[in-house]
Parts: sequence; structure tokens; C-alpha cells
Amino acid sequence: MSDVPHYPMFIDGGWVEGASRHEIHAPATGRLAATVALGSVEHADQAVEAALKAHRSGPWSSLHPEQRADLIDEMADYLTARQQLLAGLVTDENGASIRQATAFHVGVALASLRYFAQLARTFEFERKLDPVELPLPAQGFIRYEPVGVVAAILPFNFPMVLGAWKIGPALAAGNTLVVKPDENTPLTLLEIGKAAEAVGFPPGVFNVITGDGPTVGARLSEHPDVRKIAFTGSTEVGRLVMQGASTNIKKVTLELGGKGPSIILDDADLDLAIPGSLFAFLMYNGQVCESGTRVLVPRSRQDEIVQRMVAKLASLKIGDPHDPATDFGPVFSAEAKQRIEGYLETARLDGATVAFAGEVPKADEFQDGHWVGPTILTDVTNDMRIAREEVFGPVGVIIPYDTVDEAIEIANDTEYGLAAGVWGGDEERAMEVARRLQAGTVWVNDWHAFPLNGPFGGYKQSGIGRELSADALHEYTEVKYIHRAANQDPNQRLYGLLFGH
Repeated sequence: MSDVPHYPMFIDGGWVEGASRHEIHAPATGRLAATVALGSVEHADQAVEAALKAHRSGPWSSLHPEQRADLIDEMADYLTARQQLLAGLVTDENGASIRQATAFHVGVALASLRYFAQLARTFEFERKLDPVELPLPAQGFIRYEPVGVVAAILPFNFPMVLGAWKIGPALAAGNTLVVKPDENTPLTLLEIGKAAEAVGFPPGVFNVITGDGPTVGARLSEHPDVRKIAFTGSTEVGRLVMQGASTNIKKVTLELGGKGPSIILDDADLDLAIPGSLFAFLMYNGQVCESGTRVLVPRSRQDEIVQRMVAKLASLKIGDPHDPATDFGPVFSAEAKQRIEGYLETARLDGATVAFAGEVPKADEFQDGHWVGPTILTDVTNDMRIAREEVFGPVGVIIPYDTVDEAIEIANDTEYGLAAGVWGGDEERAMEVARRLQAGTVWVNDWHAFPLNGPFGGYKQSGIGRELSADALHEYTEVKYIHRAANQDPNQRLYGLLFGH
């Protein structure tokens, strides 16, 4: 136990213990990986109070954007020097393969922080409008000002990436921040707390607290001094966040669930579409909100596509996520495994056929881990539960179609609209399909690619607002219009119409 690292919370520039400790167990083995201080409602209030004080006293918002950018870059430099440590923590706490943890969880997070630092340098936080003569001569100005205290509430699957997608624009815009990661995956966010301390962020500007969603997350959602909630998680919890935010009409950004359609057109290059569509629903073992879990295939090519998918899946290495050769690791928790297996059983009862189910590791060291092999189901229709609800596991369903119009109709027949994808040889034809899909992100011959200058968010019940790009910076600002009369002539005022001169 003495060799297991322990992390306090980071509040008001210092490290704070909780009333108890929470254990972090590696999903692959059940091994105790770390302990963290367990936060409470009182800790949430303490963090918000610190953030509010820092906002009102202005040590961050009053800095020139260039100075804020420099500190964000220094934070990224500090974390870059610890990339190997961070990747190992990701694998320990949420089971991502070490390759994915290094390239995506850590690599994209660091790139995102640097992107928003640069955006702070170039964004026009105040701009002058063209002068007007009507209704009377005037000059207008638009200012983008920080909203105040921001609470970022994160899920278990991509804590560092999704954290950076909120931390970057929130800090770049001059806000102060309270971050609450999932209680079981807080380690990389607490390391970001260390970075904030090391590079000299003013106390209270950046805080990281732990604790569960129903208590600590709910308190942040309804806290009267929090002016903005940035949440990623399930649609069900997103509704609760909105309810909490309504108490004082907070701004909200909600990135919620998905049931992404991945349409393989009849002219698709299967050497590209097969591995791509598998990656679409198997990245991080299927625990990704914008996964392409419904694979729509031409009925005439269904058998060929399924056979090639099965052959590809059979070649994947499933096992120790710390092994660089591993392609596929565990699911996050025992509860996740039970939920996924329940969906699979329901699908079988509904008439679906298991075309492939990957074997899980049998070694003794993995017996306390949480394993579900990659799975493909056929004989699925879009009205089945497995095709309508977010499974959040390594499960893809094959749904055949006869015409492209039918494929688009099936794709859009969902309450979700986070992501979709099209695989086709004729790129312009694929683009026409993409334009007809109801989703915030549509990939053409790709998936899970997130250029930082492209906005990300959902249609319908997949969310509100956008992350990434300059659009994200707008989500963390209030817009102020300043009107300045163009002269001192009292005859050129609208009130002259009422009161005379």
C-alpha cells in the first residue's frame, strides 16, 4: 500500500485532503493503482469560492491574452516533459491501450492546450464595427468577456482530452475554473493541477476536485456562483445538469450520447472502409460517444463486408493494455461489462446473430479485470434496442440497405446526432450523403479525427454548443455591445424625438 501513489485535491493553489480516500483500480487487472482524496459538497463550495474570489480580484481575466497564452503554453510544456507518466496513468485508470493513451489521450490533450493558447493570441476580444449613420451616427464595439466561474464535469473515458477541450478555451477567455473528473479517472487532471502550481497560475484560477456526480457534480451544476457548466457524459445525466443549471440560468455546453451511423456505400474501397468502420466502433473498446456503432452496408455486399470484418477482428491482439503490441484492452468497470452483456443478451432475444465475439484473456493476472471481446451482430433492424440505445461497449451492428436514400433514412432515424460517417469511392457522391446526415460531425472516409480548428458537438439529444475551434471560445464568453454616439450634438439623439431639444 505504501508504494501506491496518493493524490489530494487541488484547490485555491494548494493541496487539500478529503474526509476519506477513494481507490483507483486498473480495469485490466483490478490492481490498486492509486488513491485519491474523496471530495464532498463542502469541497465543491470551497473550490467555487476560490474561483469566484480569483475572478473578482482579476489576477487572470485582467492579464493580457498573450500573458494567459504564455502560461497555458508553460502548462503544456510541463506536461509534455511528463508524457510517459501521463500515458501510464491513463492506462492504469481507464484501461486504454498504451499506444492510444500516448497518441490520443495525452498527445491530443497537449496539442489542444497549445491550440487554445495560440487562439488567445489571435482572437479579437474587442472589435470595432463599421460606423453607421442610421438611425443616427454612431460607432459600435463588440467585446467578448469571460463569463466568470466555469465548472467542467468530465466522464471516465477521455479525462485528459476532454479536460483540455474545456480547460483550454475557458482559461484562454479569462475565466476561472473548477474541474471535476469522474471519481475513478482523476489522475491526469490532478497532474494538470501540479502543472498549474508549477508554472505559477494565480491561486483559485484553476482547481481540481474529486467526488461523485450525484453529490459533487450536482452541487456544481446548481451552485449560484458558477456561471457556466461544460459537461461531457450521457444524455440522461446531461438532462440533470441542465436542470441544475436552470437555477440561475447558467450557460451550458453539453456533449452527450450518440448512436453514430457508419454508411459504407456500394463503391467504397473496402481496404479503407473495413478497418475504418471497425475503428469507428472499437476505439477505446467502444467506450466513445461518437462511435460509429451502426454499420449500414449495401445488401448486395453484406456477406463480403462481414467476412472481411470478422477476419480483421480475429487478427487483433487482446490483452495487457500496458503492452505496446496490444490492440484492444478491457472495458472500464464491472458495471460496464454487465451492462454490455445485458445488451448483447437482449439483442439475441430480439433475433440478432453474433457474427463474431472476440475471446478475452485467460491468464490469471486478468481474472479480476473487466473484459468484453469485440463483437459484431448481424440480422439487426434499426428498431431493435441494440440499434437505438447507446451501448458504450465494443459492439457494432450490421444493418443492410437497398438504396442510398434508405441508408440516409435509417441513419437519421435516431434521437442522437453526435457523429456519422460515409465511406465511398466517389468523394463528391459521399459528400452529398454527408450533407444529408443529421449529425454535428460527419466524416468522409475517416473516423475519430478531430482537427482542432473544426467545431465538435451534437444535434438533437446529443448536446448543446460546440467544443474545439474558435466556436469553443465563444462558449466561454459573454458578448457585450458598446454603442458610442459619433458626436456631441444633442439634436442627433433619438431622445430628441420624445423630449425635443
